[in-house]
Amino acid sequence: PLAESGGDLVQPGGSLTLSCQASEWRFNLYHIFWIRQVPGKGPLEWVATIDSDGSWTDYADSVKGRFTTSRVNAKKVIFLQMNNLKSEDTARYYCATSTDGQNRGQGTQVTVSS
Repeated sequence: PLAESGGDLVQPGGSLTLSCQASEWRFNLYHIFWIRQVPGKGPLEWVATIDSDGSWTDYADSVKGRFTTSRVNAKKVIFLQMNNLKSEDTARYYCATSTDGQNRGQGTQVTVSS
């Protein structure tokens, strides 16, 4: 369904871009949700949403002004640009077709640490 990549270890204040590759063209019709989870701790946390043509986005207060999501439907890919990363952004990040994680992939780990 969806496959996330781009996670890494980064220092506080650093930047990272995550990618979400869709396997099928039908995903171009969906809103895509970025969600994250600290492994072993707590539920999925909604981070950002982008609508099907990329004209509308929404962000959690905790990432507003620092994260930007975009998409290139011709390539079936959605991005999450993350700037000014903080330790509390450390989590496994997923893209999905709902806030509860439908169609998500394996996720990609982002670790923010000095």
